[in-house]
Amino acid sequence: MSRAFVFASESVTPGHPDKLCDQISDAIVDRMLEEDPLSRVIAECAIASSILFLSVRHASQARFDAGDLARSVIADLGYTSAAGFNARDCTIMTSIQELSGPAYQRLDVDQLADDSALDSVLASHNVTAFGYACGQTPQRMPAPVATAHRLARGLDGLRSEPDFDFLMPDGKAQVAVTFEQRVPTRLHSVTLVASQRSEGRPDSRTLEAMLSERLIRPVLASGGLGLDHETRIFINPEGPVVGGGPALHSGLTGRKTAIDAYGEYARHSGAAFSGKDPLRIDRVAPYAARHLARNVVAAGLASECEVQLTYSIGLPGPVSVQVHTYGTALIPEETIRERLEAAADLRLAAILRRFGLQHIVKQNGGCLFRRLAVYGQVGRDDLDLPWEREDLVEVLRRAVS
Repeated sequence: MSRAFVFASESVTPGHPDKLCDQISDAIVDRMLEEDPLSRVIAECAIASSILFLSVRHASQARFDAGDLARSVIADLGYTSAAGFNARDCTIMTSIQELSGPAYQRLDVDQLADDSALDSVLASHNVTAFGYACGQTPQRMPAPVATAHRLARGLDGLRSEPDFDFLMPDGKAQVAVTFEQRVPTRLHSVTLVASQRSEGRPDSRTLEAMLSERLIRPVLASGGLGLDHETRIFINPEGPVVGGGPALHSGLTGRKTAIDAYGEYARHSGAAFSGKDPLRIDRVAPYAARHLARNVVAAGLASECEVQLTYSIGLPGPVSVQVHTYGTALIPEETIRERLEAAADLRLAAILRRFGLQHIVKQNGGCLFRRLAVYGQVGRDDLDLPWEREDLVEVLRRAVS
């Protein structure tokens, strides 16, 4: 990567069709884990126009109506009366199948008798997972995606204000940042895409003025990189977006993994987060890798860190742990890797036990994974997530004996 460059990332509001699908899938995970913490589940959702298809494969004692749950999520997001798509009138097709076998074994890792019993919980997929952290923001996230999340969250929040009642739930924020030697220096451009109920209410010029004064300038003035006289601002650059949501474009679970992770500034695991129970290694390994990377940066061992974990089918822990610090490490990367492996047990069952993932939904009032389905699965400072805790700092600072 060259010394000077511009990097862009995006975030979307909860009403975006892809994120609507993610939230429905994770709402099912939440409900099953709330009623039965040992549930095994894979839930996927696809939506287009006024039709939603929901596929659920599970081994669980939880019982509920998946279609009704999907409608409640759609209504919560604000699709209650919109023409073309709303919670009441949309068609929901479901395929629900109860499965058994080793891949869907219900297992309470907290009840495993001893440490050696953790070896009995094996990865069922080959997975290479990445976790990343840096010093660009207080959340130790890349500046472009962190800023995009703030704007998208603010855009969705405006819908509750009376003078913004024309906004639909579907929106997008894109942020481009100028970097010098991998350090963010200024905002290059900001783009907002806001959907509205009808064309001309308000007109484009009025909409631009309202969003600039009530959203863009206040949000960017509250921290991080601010606007300067060269920052370019675009609002609905392709013209008014009327209706938005599934009536305008389709959605699919797991299609926004870059938004879930690091805005493509760093590598992320290719598999979807949403719709999977915690025993799925392709969901929990990225959390574990993020936890390690964040603690490396918090410990001051490097200002930028990527941790790579590779798991193989039929083994309890990773077959490879790699650390990359982009030349910012104060000690050898091999030493950091050794300290990480000494500080954290990276076996699948150990990760679940350390993070309390099988019972974390109940501890969060029955709704956690759905909340993670928007504004990022990592880097969240609005939730108390175990993989965001900087609890290994002192261990990592001490030399391995």
